[in-house]
Amino acid sequence: MRVDRNIELLELAREQHQVLTREQLRTLGVRYWHIRDQVRSRRWRLVGKRCVVLHRGGLGAAARRWIAVLELGQGAALCAETAMEDAGVKGFAVADTHVVVRRGSRIRCFPWLVVHESRRFDPQRDVHPTARPRRVRIERAVIDAAAWSRTSRRACAIVCAAVQQRVTLASRLLEELDDAGRVRFHRLLRVTLVDVDGGSHALSELDLAEACREANLPVPRRQAVRVDSKGQRRYLDAEVRLPDGTLLVLEADGAGHLDTMTWWNDQMRQNDVVIDGSAVLRFPTVALRLDRPRVVQQLRAIGERHGVKPAPPSARPVRRNRRHGAESA
Repeated sequence: MRVDRNIELLELAREQHQVLTREQLRTLGVRYWHIRDQVRSRRWRLVGKRCVVLHRGGLGAAARRWIAVLELGQGAALCAETAMEDAGVKGFAVADTHVVVRRGSRIRCFPWLVVHESRRFDPQRDVHPTARPRRVRIERAVIDAAAWSRTSRRACAIVCAAVQQRVTLASRLLEELDDAGRVRFHRLLRVTLVDVDGGSHALSELDLAEACREANLPVPRRQAVRVDSKGQRRYLDAEVRLPDGTLLVLEADGAGHLDTMTWWNDQMRQNDVVIDGSAVLRFPTVALRLDRPRVVQQLRAIGERHGVKPAPPSARPVRRNRRHGAESA
């Protein structure tokens, strides 16, 4: 049989990056002895129990994804960062191929394959209906990748990137997070997604006020109104009057501030504030929760530069030892 004349085989091989199953080859008229002869002649290679690669070169990322879903069968799908990359999310590519299967499935692994067993994985509900190779829906992929992240910073970055790159909506990710239940970083992911969706301004302002107290700064005035150079009213997240008379403007920037036009307006508004003689500090809302010590350090530094006296040791907040109920400075 001349493989190069089998149009259907050539089209399927092109779509699946030269990876086919034995069943697919049989359906296309390729018998087992033809596969055997091609392998012996070192034209093709066998991978696992089901897959045949129609060349002897290296396996690229796309070929590995096809091998993963074809070898593991209908009960498996690309997931997490692998599915995100396949859906168009940039910036979180990983070397390994991630797939999800039902808990208790019997699987065959490869060195480059990471298999996640999930009790709540339902192929009928979670798998994208048309994506090839088979992968979970983008919402499930994003929440899984965030919950399986090693750090909270990466988890927040994943959900923010998915929304900012317009691959999905924050509201859909919130629904998926609720369906996932008590996964890792659940509370932080929920706060971040609400922030991305534009609904947590009050929460970020409260975080700013608390950070100011820790830095021994005066109580900030929230939602201060300024009139810019064009006569338009602008609302600032917080203002703090420092002892030497300097007005410190504090801004908590959510993910929406990364939009091009919003970022542009933010810069022009900040320039107006600086021209008027005020100092400006900007903090990502995620940093107020994940990098709090550094935020407080910067607030304390600018306060001391403008006349704020360092807090005496007795004024430092008391922390309780949760295990023993003791108090420590």
